Amino acid sequence: MKMQNFKKNDAAVIKKFIESRKASQFEKPRNLNLSWSNWGFGPESLEVTAARLEKNNVRFIELHGNRYGQDLGYKTKETKSILDAHGIQVSGVCGMVSPESEFASKNHFVRQQAIDYFRRNIDLAQELGGSYILFSPGAVGRPQKYDNSEVQRAADTIRVLGDYFVESGVYGALEPVRADEVSLCHTFADAQHLIDLINHPGVQHIAGDVFHMLLNEEHIASTILEYGPKLINLHLADTNRRALGTGTLDIDLIIMALHIIGFNNDKSFCSAEPLGAGANPYNSMYELTDTRILDDLVSQTASYFYEREAELLNASEAELEQLLAASSSSK
Repeated sequence: MKMQNFKKNDAAVIKKFIESRKASQFEKPRNLNLSWSNWGFGPESLEVTAARLEKNNVRFIELHGNRYGQDLGYKTKETKSILDAHGIQVSGVCGMVSPESEFASKNHFVRQQAIDYFRRNIDLAQELGGSYILFSPGAVGRPQKYDNSEVQRAADTIRVLGDYFVESGVYGALEPVRADEVSLCHTFADAQHLIDLINHPGVQHIAGDVFHMLLNEEHIASTILEYGPKLINLHLADTNRRALGTGTLDIDLIIMALHIIGFNNDKSFCSAEPLGAGANPYNSMYELTDTRILDDLVSQTASYFYEREAELLNASEAELEQLLAASSSSK
């Protein structure tokens, strides 16, 4: 029988991983950086979150971009003290984009609010050593487009922040999001188109999310290989948007693709963000979830991620060849 297209792509990724392993056979590969995007924990205290991450050997955190005003959000000294006490470093900041503060809005005042909001949160990332700040160009929870000019309007508005990104040393990263949640920028190709329109060195990166990629890309691992130099962060959740290992996501292929592109470096992160189903995940910001549920979510995700990466990095050449043969089988 003829192989299905996705199996062809699977086999191609596995083959490249084997070749990559052979090319660096005398070097011990560095592990990927597992981080956690904490805004999904809602109003939980940072102290509780940091203790949970430390317990599960998650050494990085993607901070909720919660500097919504001059008097709101994380304070640098206090935040650093809490994170340092638990051995946690900041990977980056998750920018929150709502209809009241978005780059694609027709309302000039709303776009100015978005610019002001992101300046404050770029500062947050820079002050705490974060590598990036990610964002959607349009509001999450607004899937209906305003008009046919919102892409260009978003690009023109984001460009205003370009110099601020460069001066801060923080990377600006566009996040493609599924069409059920946003009106624009659904694929990596869409994100690259926006990057081209923005045309500024301060905004040159993409922040992926495997849940959105399941819906929007032909093949997650192949997309990672194609856009490798642009990728700075990858949000992780299983196919049910819950803990890794509880759905049907092939996390092995994703880990292989990330190692192939050299994602295991100081500036790149895999940030868990299992938010559950729903058209507007921002609802998670406002509800305090039972800590036992969150404890299990982190424990399951972290242990499974570390287990699968170890399996791949410690696999023998024969085991990887068997994996390739199984993937290439049409039966």
